[in-house]
Amino acid sequence: MTSPARRPAAPPAVAPPTVALPAVARLAADADNVAVALSTLPAGQEIRHRGALRLAHPVLEGHRFAVTGIRRGEALLSWGYPFGTALRDIAPGDWIRNAGMIEALAQRDLPQELPADANFRDQPLDQSARLEEVAPAEPLPAAAGMSFAGYDRGERGFGTRNYVIVLAVNSHAGAAAAALAARLDRRARAIGGIDGVAPVAHTEGGGPEPPNNRDLLLRTLVGFLVHPNVAGAVVLDHPAGAVRWADVTGCAAARARRLDRVPIVAATAGDPVDDAAAQALLRTAAAARRSDLPLSALNVALQCGGSDAFSGISGNPLAGAVARRVIAAGGAAILAETDELIGAERYVLSSVKDRPTAAAFLERVERFKAWTARHGQSAAANPSGGNKLRGLYNITLKSIGAAAKKAPDVPLAGVVDYAAPVAGPGLHFMDSPGNDLESVAGQVASGANLIFFVTGNGSITNFPFAPTVKFVTTTPRYRLLPREMDVNAGRYLDGEPMEELTGEVLTQTLRVASGERTKGELAGHSQVSVWRDWAVGEGLDGRRPGARGGSGGQTIAAAPALDPAAARRDRLPAPAWPQERPRIGLIAPTSLCSGQVAGLIAAQIEQRGIAGALAAVVALPHTEGCGSGGSDDLYTRTLVGHLLHPAVGTALLLEHGCERTHNDYFRAALRAAGQPAGRFGWASIQMDGGIAAVTERVAAFFAEAAGRSAVAATAGSGAPRPDGAPVIGMVVAGPEAGGPEAGELLAGFAVAVAAGGGSVIAP
Repeated sequence: MTSPARRPAAPPAVAPPTVALPAVARLAADADNVAVALSTLPAGQEIRHRGALRLAHPVLEGHRFAVTGIRRGEALLSWGYPFGTALRDIAPGDWIRNAGMIEALAQRDLPQELPADANFRDQPLDQSARLEEVAPAEPLPAAAGMSFAGYDRGERGFGTRNYVIVLAVNSHAGAAAAALAARLDRRARAIGGIDGVAPVAHTEGGGPEPPNNRDLLLRTLVGFLVHPNVAGAVVLDHPAGAVRWADVTGCAAARARRLDRVPIVAATAGDPVDDAAAQALLRTAAAARRSDLPLSALNVALQCGGSDAFSGISGNPLAGAVARRVIAAGGAAILAETDELIGAERYVLSSVKDRPTAAAFLERVERFKAWTARHGQSAAANPSGGNKLRGLYNITLKSIGAAAKKAPDVPLAGVVDYAAPVAGPGLHFMDSPGNDLESVAGQVASGANLIFFVTGNGSITNFPFAPTVKFVTTTPRYRLLPREMDVNAGRYLDGEPMEELTGEVLTQTLRVASGERTKGELAGHSQVSVWRDWAVGEGLDGRRPGARGGSGGQTIAAAPALDPAAARRDRLPAPAWPQERPRIGLIAPTSLCSGQVAGLIAAQIEQRGIAGALAAVVALPHTEGCGSGGSDDLYTRTLVGHLLHPAVGTALLLEHGCERTHNDYFRAALRAAGQPAGRFGWASIQMDGGIAAVTERVAAFFAEAAGRSAVAATAGSGAPRPDGAPVIGMVVAGPEAGGPEAGELLAGFAVAVAAGGGSVIAP
């Protein structure tokens, strides 16, 4: 924590009591004093009076603060900015809480009793900055720069890595891209000189119609291909997607992005890739060499995820201070996450290049609010369950801390749309959602060649071809995740000066930019998620305007019951259903961010051969659970249905640790479905100590389950039908999949299944 802007009031004549700073605190600067509402106090130390209090903490040594209550109707402040209004008098030592925090924590299995009611209400999300009040700021004084060993890609910029990527044009090509990248990576390692072959798969562009995010998706894919960390690319197209390779090349040409300056091999997913061309691509990449580059060649993505109450005190200010050094030397940094700056607009614009830049920033904020409101949502829903558990009770409080990634005197120099290229030095803002993975993908496509990722809970986010330096906010969490976190920003809370930490982390950053592997790179984990398609034209009922509902006024008559004997006539013969079916072990990730780790663990278990009586151990990655999209009920119902499926012999839920739909959330959902939580396994990437540790925990669970004699009884209550008859899902997909002959065949099959006692489900 820094000292207040003005000098503290003179200390009283009588020395105040000394109290240790608790683990969770609310500190808010207010003129000469700091009004403090402490979440907890040490045992035996109750303060019921107004007066001075000395906080025994190295960072605060020598400062005296007035500790006062907050009166009803007064603002609750964080760093001088309001995040709520007191509903009643709040005394020092009281637990501050709003309604959203009480609701979120009620879903947790906590050892302490929650307060019954709120004592403050949230700050309204009206615009907190006025354009007419914005004054242009002076640029930072130029500073002598350091250097690092990177790749000079000419007009494409400067790289910190030398990767070949396998890029999926649309979601249909994703699995093929991952498989091909694994094969080419083995070849690349034999050749040497390449950091790796990285798959870049995503969830977008695979629908039958052009998506609403088509333009930004194309910008992102083009930005990936021309990125200076990319030495070459294999591009996999897929004919079933609405977004195709020709669209990508067209976008690049329209925006003057020179794809011809990048070695590219284009192919169709499922078809053989030209072996000679792929080998030549790898050898071309291996020929690249590092050279001495100035600090100004860095473009740092500033990102945070899994934030806690200390993100705005230690982690974000430290990342911002290092980025300030980069900017002062002529480099660039990219701030993002539009909805996680709502409520902190005044701080962001307290230092800005000019009014047009301020206007562009405010326009993006208002546009984001309008988009969410169109779908019955609000930025107020942003804080996750992990955020609220660790002290960030509303979006304003979260945003004030998130904005600390911008050092106070660094002017906002520019504003760009998602994945649009950033030109020139300075701090730029890129419009993006608060989802970490989606936001990072846009920053990299905009040109960031290195990522600063700040986390309180311990998010393990990494990007495939741009190194991610992860800052964790507290020393205890760093000690819990030593193989995942690169920087312990908690050392500032322990008393180390910010200036010394800044210099140390800058030196570490230059080593990473020169090729030193980050913890995430060593773990071999990365994910990509492009800003997902929003159904911009839909109403709140989920239907596009003009869609016809009902039956068009026609009367629908009930069909007669199926006559099995008549149904079999001229149809397929009655099937003989198998009585025994193999059961699987299921790893169910509770969010997008634990999905890929679940897949890595399932592959490890299969390689070790510990599935035993289980036919296989599989994971079902998905895109949900990290925030609120208004579809939690649908998602919860789906995941619970997977857990209870008759094909599942035993199941384990894997949380990332900071998501909205965490393990405790699903424990409650299973109880509501009549299922005891003890019938399932539970693991947490963050709380179990990172990827390696949680892998061993999950492997041990399935090894034990595989050794049981009655594997089928350990999980899913959806027991198979006693006669063995199946329930079959029937899906017809693709423009060429229909036709009279196919329809007749499928109709005959459906009737035969139903006549034999089975069921068919058609979506």
